[in-house]
Amino acid sequence: MDEWIDYYDSTHTIYASRLHRDLHFEVIARDIIGYISSPDAVVLDYACGEALSAEKVADACAKLYLAEPAPGVRGRLIARFAPNTKIRVRSLDDLRKMDEDTVDLVVMNSVAQYMTPQELDSAFDVVHRLLKPSGRFVLGDILRPEVGMTRDVLALLRFAARHGFLRDALIGLISTALSDYRQLRNKVGLQRYGEDEMIAKLGAAGFSATRAPRNIGHNPWRITFVAHH
Repeated sequence: MDEWIDYYDSTHTIYASRLHRDLHFEVIARDIIGYISSPDAVVLDYACGEALSAEKVADACAKLYLAEPAPGVRGRLIARFAPNTKIRVRSLDDLRKMDEDTVDLVVMNSVAQYMTPQELDSAFDVVHRLLKPSGRFVLGDILRPEVGMTRDVLALLRFAARHGFLRDALIGLISTALSDYRQLRNKVGLQRYGEDEMIAKLGAAGFSATRAPRNIGHNPWRITFVAHH
């Protein structure tokens, strides 16, 4: 995962435009809010990225932990959300020091593909320890083995056409094809999991999981799982 962390901590071109970036985080925040069952809930966003719409999530719960492995991104999160007393920024190592059974909802969205299977198992162990017995773990945006990059491109173009940045998206796709992202994707690869495979993997970590009716985010060809102790 370290090479991907370095990439996202750099000046990358993963978003076609500022509008694309902002909408991306707005949609994720909206979907996370849909899983918050109570305004008293404690929520953890595991490897949250820039989390530009985190304040909307914080408004829907009692406390929001933003855990981010990239030090540069984490520094920006701390500066951005310092005035908000409901938001706390943590490193992934910090999570190991938190008290167990203290979180009502853990969301890990669009993260599993960047981890080795062993790293993902370790992350599941941390989540299992932090999650209350009544809590939920939402694992989103899982890439499936039978769905290739073409569907990712189509999902982006549909999203762009719907929200008015199609031209930027087309230019961005060309830029991405020539960028460090494409080179890193070819070198390191992305992890993919079938539905049964991920349910079994979550089961081995102590969770009972089912596939959610829809994925978090804009890509309908990726899948989300909801898990409990």
